[in-house]
Amino acid sequence: MAHSNTWRARRRRFIHRVHARRAGRADVTTRFVTQPEPRTIGQTARGEQLIAGNFLFSGHMVEGPGRSIWDVASDDALISSEIQGCAWLDDLVAVGTGDARMRAQSWIFDWIDRFGDGNDAGWTPGISGRRLIRWINHALFILRGQNTAQEARFLQSLARQTLFLSQRWRSEPPSLHHFEAMAGMIYAGLTLDGMQDHVAPAVAALAATCQSRISSDGGIATRNPEELLEMLMLLNLTWQMLDTSSRGVPGPILDAIEKIAPTLRAVRHADGTLARLHGGGCGIEGRLDEALAATGVKTLPSPGLHMGYARLTGARTSVIVDAAAPPSGPASLNAHASTLAFELTSGRRPLIVSCGSGARFGDDWRRASRATPSHSTMMLNGVSSSHLAAPDRSMTSDEVLTDLPSRVQCDFSDGDGLHKLEMAHNGYQPSHGLTHARVLTLSVDGRRLTGDDHLITLTRDDKAVFDQARAETNGSALPYCLRFHLHPDVDAALADDGSAATLTLKSGEVWLLQHDGVAELALSPSVYLENGRLKPRTTQQVVLSGRAISYATRVRWSLAKTQDTPTVVRDLGQVAPLDPSLA
Repeated sequence: MAHSNTWRARRRRFIHRVHARRAGRADVTTRFVTQPEPRTIGQTARGEQLIAGNFLFSGHMVEGPGRSIWDVASDDALISSEIQGCAWLDDLVAVGTGDARMRAQSWIFDWIDRFGDGNDAGWTPGISGRRLIRWINHALFILRGQNTAQEARFLQSLARQTLFLSQRWRSEPPSLHHFEAMAGMIYAGLTLDGMQDHVAPAVAALAATCQSRISSDGGIATRNPEELLEMLMLLNLTWQMLDTSSRGVPGPILDAIEKIAPTLRAVRHADGTLARLHGGGCGIEGRLDEALAATGVKTLPSPGLHMGYARLTGARTSVIVDAAAPPSGPASLNAHASTLAFELTSGRRPLIVSCGSGARFGDDWRRASRATPSHSTMMLNGVSSSHLAAPDRSMTSDEVLTDLPSRVQCDFSDGDGLHKLEMAHNGYQPSHGLTHARVLTLSVDGRRLTGDDHLITLTRDDKAVFDQARAETNGSALPYCLRFHLHPDVDAALADDGSAATLTLKSGEVWLLQHDGVAELALSPSVYLENGRLKPRTTQQVVLSGRAISYATRVRWSLAKTQDTPTVVRDLGQVAPLDPSLA
């Protein structure tokens, strides 16, 4: 995310630099009160890439065998934040070899040499909190085989960064960075000698933030599932550290954990990954299960919406739908115009997906990924259901969503072996007089999903707006399309008569997408955007397109499993992936 360029933000960054340089030169020492232990997990594949000198951050690859990770740091704020936060330490520790340790030690002490005096943009509260957590987590890995002088340098740097954080964590605006700053302050304060006085204010602030930022249904304003997961991990860390140190854990922190856990289960697909909506990705493999297991909370999602998402499940099939209006204001800086979009996963195999967040691949991809065409829903007349505001002079590239749907409805019902969602939004009502209504019905056995999409006028005023919209196009009908973005591992083929598309998963499972013939069916190129990749992955989308010529347009379609995964290759051989926290 780009830096805000307001006067207040520039002043805040200036004060950060002042405190960073003061802390970076402070005569302060510390030691560990208790032996630290790893509390974050990484990816072995990414760690091996780093060892080989392939530095992939935020969609940018630099090849530099033998180079320091700091040689590839960029002026790009997103890349700098990712590298300076030192989450890559998790990946090196996941590898755990001598080469991995050598890289970790070299790069950490290189950071101390280059930036330890406070002379870098990495000295901000959120990034410093994230970095402190990783350094402390993996201190034994970093210090193994080091002499007394190097150990003293490492501990002094920890003390200086903690001193900086103690002065600046309050200044971080409400965001995930604020959680990282407070959690980092608490973690460092409880782990390092002489820093305990800084703990209580941060704990009180975190408790208050949980009350104000975590909604009654366990959601957050951004509606970003992956961000909610990161917050839960920070709250788990804080709770564990306070409990270990025999300090009381404030009720609001425990309440937040109790509320977040079932909400994350509601946005968790059958394969254990998160819905990829509103700027979030599917999450690092294993991280969601680890976080849920750590909470000890076994509460299942209650019926209804969770953080604006609806969930349908049948046997090994999960369907997650964005069934609420997008976030507004500052919370929408990474939000998507994805109202009524859905994702479907069969067992361990994603089938229908969203394109994902393009933030890692530059501003153009970021904007495109936020628009309605990047989601599996209906779009009218080439217009997104919510709009990106024109670039604000106070921001370098961030844009909030505007013209959001003012009314989004969602009703659940069960019966006759079916789970049904009836939904509607009025995002196209002001401009075209049309309301998009969508009914999704999943069979109890998970083998069939049917869809019924409508574009309808509800009032006389709506009809007048619709007529005016047509008049502005010389009386032409208004084009619409329904998109079904496919995961890259899905092989798609059209029937000769265009009546259906056969979707084959790598497991051998086959799904058939059929429609009522009102629209035209076609296959088109698409992309799958995910962090950890050098570039977007190519894939396909099934598109049903037509024209709205009357006050009511209806398109019906279905997705049916026609061939099961062969038993010998079925993933895990179970009905659904096991959630360790429910064992």
